[in-house]
Amino acid sequence: MAATIISVGLLCLLLLLLSSSRLALSGSRIQSLPGFQGPLPFELETGYVSVDESEDVHLFYYFIKSERDPKHDPLMLWLTGGPGCSALSGLLFEIGPLRIETMKYNGSLPSLALNPYSWTKASSIIFLDSPIGTGFSYSSSFQGSQTGDIKSCQQAYQFLRKWLMDHPEFLSNAVYIGGDSYSGKTAPLVVIDILNGNDAGEEPFINIKGYLLGNPVTDVSYDSNKQLPHAHGLGLVSDELYQSAKINCQGEYVNINPSNVQCLQDMQAFSECLSGINTAHILEPLCGFASPKPKEKFGDRRYLEDNSREILDPQPSSTEFCRTDGYLLSYYWANDDNVRKALNIRKGSIGEWRRCNYGLSYTAEIQSSFSYHVNLSRKGYRSLIYSGDHDLIVPFLATQAWIHSLNYSIVDGWRSWVVDGQVGGYTRTYSNNMTFATVKGGGHTAPEYQPKACLAMYKRWIDEEPL
Repeated sequence: MAATIISVGLLCLLLLLLSSSRLALSGSRIQSLPGFQGPLPFELETGYVSVDESEDVHLFYYFIKSERDPKHDPLMLWLTGGPGCSALSGLLFEIGPLRIETMKYNGSLPSLALNPYSWTKASSIIFLDSPIGTGFSYSSSFQGSQTGDIKSCQQAYQFLRKWLMDHPEFLSNAVYIGGDSYSGKTAPLVVIDILNGNDAGEEPFINIKGYLLGNPVTDVSYDSNKQLPHAHGLGLVSDELYQSAKINCQGEYVNINPSNVQCLQDMQAFSECLSGINTAHILEPLCGFASPKPKEKFGDRRYLEDNSREILDPQPSSTEFCRTDGYLLSYYWANDDNVRKALNIRKGSIGEWRRCNYGLSYTAEIQSSFSYHVNLSRKGYRSLIYSGDHDLIVPFLATQAWIHSLNYSIVDGWRSWVVDGQVGGYTRTYSNNMTFATVKGGGHTAPEYQPKACLAMYKRWIDEEPL
């Protein structure tokens, strides 16, 4: 009798361990998706990986195997910006193999089409819903829902380590960390967390080779202070106003002394110049977004994130073409019950899916990621930093400025890079293995506006070829 009780107890314990193991790491191959005609012509896996000490943080991911040579091609972990913008946003609107067919919403499920310029043509990609509360990621505890820059980077590292343990066939592949916009602050720290884990002997060893960042938020002293010079260069500001602001503000256009009335007046005039301008891409329609208030634009260190909300939150447009129509359609698609079932989303785990969730319990601890670049440059890891040249949120002038401040010599001078006989942008390479590139006609972020050129750029860089 006692032996029977012990046997039943052991069986229950075994079932509990198996259950918690499945909860900690679960992935499923997806053969088809609602809205897409026929079977998917690429390998898609979705799932959850539980991280943190109590494993109460469940990070959702989309894994797409390289369409070229998955056995040898690099593996990239992609972190969309925000913070709080979903992995699905990066997948559908930037670098993934699917895109939403943009049209006015007619009440039916939005349609999906293939993106011929997917970066999965050159590498395998994990699109991660990070930080917690982003996309379909969720926490089973209140404590787990509290996060920030440092914690989310550690969790992304834990995710990758566990994911690789479950996918040992990718352990020998070169690994890169990629991201854009706000991920310019966090992605470099994820690389450092990986290197620290490798040095500490944590298993498995991750074959990290470098990182890539698009239109990256880095440091407000660079990012925001270059908006006025960039706007002037783009013809949005008069010479007179630019010269007046330079004299009155002395190059400090963000943290303005309240007693500096002349500087404040100049920046107010600058704000009025940008009224009606889509700062994500100055040539595209604004599509009904309210212009940022002057204090949001120039007096608040969170301006970059605040302004991005206006760009990324969808509203129906009245213009003939507007990218926000596609953003709006993604809400209808991702919140459809059949779509959630196809993606294997856990029932009751989240409420409404949002493309960008700005209600996160999130602490922005990293004021500047510049020191991370210093650290990684010293170690010689490869990096690609690219900027859409029509982005006014994080101007390429800002990115170029902090790269100059790293003080490495130029090994390949400023030159154009070409796609199908046309200039795709301009580039230079430094002795710290860092390549900087502009994307001609690109916005915030570049692949959404110039997908063909960006695929060419990415493929050449990931294959260690000159742009």
